[in-house]
Amino acid sequence: MERPKAIITGVGAYYPDYILDNNELSRMVDTTDEWIMTRVGIKERHILKDKDKGSAYLGSKAVEDLLQKTGTSPEEVDLLICATVTPDMHFPANAQIIADLVGIKNAFGFDLNAGCSGFIYGLVTASQFVEGGRYKKVVFVGAEKMSVITDYTDRKTCPLFGDAAAAVLLEPSDENLGVIDHILRSDGSGRSHLYMKAGGSLNPPSIETVTNREHFIYQDGQYVFKHAVSKMADISAEIMEKNHLSAEDVAWLVPHQANLRIIDATAHRMGLDPSKVMINIHKFGNTTSATIPLCLYEWENQLHKGDNLILSAFGAGFTWGTIYLKWAYDKK
Repeated sequence: MERPKAIITGVGAYYPDYILDNNELSRMVDTTDEWIMTRVGIKERHILKDKDKGSAYLGSKAVEDLLQKTGTSPEEVDLLICATVTPDMHFPANAQIIADLVGIKNAFGFDLNAGCSGFIYGLVTASQFVEGGRYKKVVFVGAEKMSVITDYTDRKTCPLFGDAAAAVLLEPSDENLGVIDHILRSDGSGRSHLYMKAGGSLNPPSIETVTNREHFIYQDGQYVFKHAVSKMADISAEIMEKNHLSAEDVAWLVPHQANLRIIDATAHRMGLDPSKVMINIHKFGNTTSATIPLCLYEWENQLHKGDNLILSAFGAGFTWGTIYLKWAYDKK
């Protein structure tokens, strides 16, 4: 028997109500709306202000939305995977916390950390469980509370990030739909250019690490930008060539939302018209592992069964990857 294909059968999302726009941000650090929009294309970002709620809360709300929309009961879920760089705690994993919050009792779960490539890595991982034939309903969620590791005195990084979560349901299908192909890459030599220095076993929390502000994101912007542009664009073109896809064959590019110039460069390398590119960075900023499924959530009404989608991302590590996905349904 042929292995089943892993298809996305629904998308759910959640983002906090509070909006931090560029005008408010310009009163916190020396920046302007024009400076931010020109360099990265972000107008506003959603922030979870509740101190007693973390990324698992965001993830649970996205999963609840997903289960409700797909008519799936928590008891039916076989596996829950969470991609995050901002888990509620080192352990237990966010996956277990989210499962408990939404009443998923008959599944196992685990977290995955691949930076901004979290959704790409996680979707491929989740699809393997479905394609193996044993797991029928797999939930994959990207959940991030990036505001807690963002230094709002650093004008280079604080405009970039927001809080959100988005989730997809994967199920088996005998049609030639879903995850058709993927290419995943990583290069650990890039770790010194985009990272959070303290909090792990190498540099555990101390008075010194807190004083030195080492529990926030550090990014060498120019270095990361240069590598993100080339790696994300090249790998997206590579998967098109590998699968004999022309620009006309591709319905949508679904790119990680980190920088509008990186997205534009990727689309240009693929030969795509801008009208075929999902862009919502201006509304949400970079929500790390949640950006790509947030796009799928927002564009769900415009997606049609059989549409060819190219999903692409670049993140800390360095990690990068792309997925050739055939959309599996028309929204009812």
